[in-house]
Amino acid sequence: MMKRYSAKLKSTSPISFSRYHGTPKLNGESDADYEERNWRERLHSNAKGNVLIPLFAFKNALDAAAKYESRKIPGRRNATYTKHVESGVMVENAVVLPIKKKDVKGEWRFVPSDGVAGSGRRVMKCFPVIDEWEGEVCFAVIDETVTKDVLEEFLDVAGSFIGVGSFRPENRGIWGRFKVVSLAESKVRPPKGVKRHTRVRNHAVT
Repeated sequence: MMKRYSAKLKSTSPISFSRYHGTPKLNGESDADYEERNWRERLHSNAKGNVLIPLFAFKNALDAAAKYESRKIPGRRNATYTKHVESGVMVENAVVLPIKKKDVKGEWRFVPSDGVAGSGRRVMKCFPVIDEWEGEVCFAVIDETVTKDVLEEFLDVAGSFIGVGSFRPENRGIWGRFKVVSLAESKVRPPKGVKRHTRVRNHAVT
């Protein structure tokens, strides 16, 4: 029997974004001018211009946490929860933030031009940063092996050791961490684009 859980999540570090956008260059536009014009395109946003944290950011974090923990299922020898979380838990909504894409500040960093750590050429790029966020994410659990306690444990691990967004702990970064404020069973599926946010604090340009 499927169960739904609503998780109230709150950031414990800033979140940064690095979505690929592929915006074409203007004729004669320099790399620096292109970056200045388009860096906010690294954000995820909806049709109304609000920034959002996509549902797959939370799904990927949860799956990675289950793999990271490799917790064994009681009474099943060496079987772990990993595949049960990967196939048996769905995320039903993104977190839509109250901040508009046009209002987000950015941080300039000297990074590899191809995005690969350790590669030769480095360039200045600007990444959108939001200092604080909070919201609710609905998880649909269709595998009864994954109990509420197990789900909460993996969400705690995801928030502390995996993270969401770019420069997160999973990728040797420090941003994108969050904590689980509460986790409760929910009977109602959230409407599309649900946004139970309460606060966002923006980042200053450096």
